[in-house]
Amino acid sequence: MSDTGRAGGVLAATCLSTLVVNANTSAVSILLPAISEDTGMSVNDLQWAVTGYSLVGAAVIITSGSLGDVFGRKRVFQLGLLLFVLSCVLIALAETGGMVIAGRVIQGAAGSTILACGLSLLSVATSGDQQLKFVSLWGAAAAVGAAAGPLLGGVLVGITGWQGLFWIDAGVALVCMALTYVTIQESRDPDRPRSIDYLGTVLIAATLVPLIYGFTKSGDWGWVDARTLGCFAASIVFGFLFVTVEKRVAVPLLDLALLRNRILVGSTLAILIGAGTINGLMYLLSLYFQDPAALDFSPLQAGVATLPATVGLVVVAPFVPKLAHKLGGRQVIGIGFIAMAVGFVAIGFTQSSWAYATFLLPILAIAVGMGLSNGPASSAATASVPQEQVGGASGVSNMARYVGAAVATALCATIYATVQANQLDDGASAPDALASGLAAAAWLMAVISALGILLAVVAIRRHKAATGTTQDAAASAAAVVHTIPTSASGAAS
Repeated sequence: MSDTGRAGGVLAATCLSTLVVNANTSAVSILLPAISEDTGMSVNDLQWAVTGYSLVGAAVIITSGSLGDVFGRKRVFQLGLLLFVLSCVLIALAETGGMVIAGRVIQGAAGSTILACGLSLLSVATSGDQQLKFVSLWGAAAAVGAAAGPLLGGVLVGITGWQGLFWIDAGVALVCMALTYVTIQESRDPDRPRSIDYLGTVLIAATLVPLIYGFTKSGDWGWVDARTLGCFAASIVFGFLFVTVEKRVAVPLLDLALLRNRILVGSTLAILIGAGTINGLMYLLSLYFQDPAALDFSPLQAGVATLPATVGLVVVAPFVPKLAHKLGGRQVIGIGFIAMAVGFVAIGFTQSSWAYATFLLPILAIAVGMGLSNGPASSAATASVPQEQVGGASGVSNMARYVGAAVATALCATIYATVQANQLDDGASAPDALASGLAAAAWLMAVISALGILLAVVAIRRHKAATGTTQDAAASAAAVVHTIPTSASGAAS
């Protein structure tokens, strides 16, 4: 096969795989009511299908890249695709909610592996202008997948049932495996030590599991119950052990020295907040719009109704780098979080009488705010470190996305269900109870978004902004799911 044909095959395999992974991820919230109806598991318990995915993704995203560097990027990428296929089949055949959750946990490991190794394969297989072009296309595919997922899920529920999404995704992943086998050459990093921080990976998961479980069960147990406090205490202990291990291993999962970089820490927290709030919003709206006591939308209608939250930020994002270059990254990040906070405050006044049109402007404000804040925050993360630390900074920010999604979704699910149950116990009608639950969760997201404003002011100091190239536009659009290099990356060299 010619070099041109081989490069095209690498592009096709990596872009198609990232598109299907991100579409799958963003579609699942739309499917939860249908899965709940078929399996008999409550939607509140099924939130683990979302948080479990993000939790495992956070633990694996950096390790999978290290595995590719040591054992072969093609091999590990193929393993990720195989796990993705198996998880899709397991979910599609599931008769219980527990099987769905188990499949999604496996899918979290598969998805993060596909994203991390796919981008590495694309970068290694190309160079110069071709590399910039192909990485930009990969970023565009990631953004399109994330935006199209809810609509695709809504369409398929009506045609094939919720299982159809996973059967189709399994088929697409098999095509990617065939393309990878034929077109991609194996590559490794011969200079990288063969040591891999497996213990750090386990401790990341061990830190997050009790934290999220404590959030989830706090509504039933109470926030000051011994079991809730025990979960939080366990999370703190495992977090301390993680830091201790990272100080001692030869090649740590997380270079703790990076945490002394104030701009990197601030931008990473901004990414965590952005990813958390947008995932929490999608989870809440998907349930509220489909609930018979609220808007009673079909899955397709709900998919269309949530499009402004996904398409809006993708449409805005490509224009953000030039705006950040003109005004300054921290200013644009701050404006973005202001818009998000305003949107969440508006949803915080939700009434059971609201029609969909009342939600539209707040959703658009949140989407535009996310588009404004997320791209410059991702760019700042990689611009604030020397070139040799860009990979580490990207890994930290990518882990933050998964952590934010897991924690915020768990918090939103808990508040939504707890307030709803309390309102019903107090004699409120089902529509009023649902509206109160959504409003309470939205107020929490408003407070978290306001913390993003504070971060922009205090932590994200002056740094080199991306200049607004095509690659920068693609990186900004993809930043909702993954950090890719920009024209400002490594500027602190």
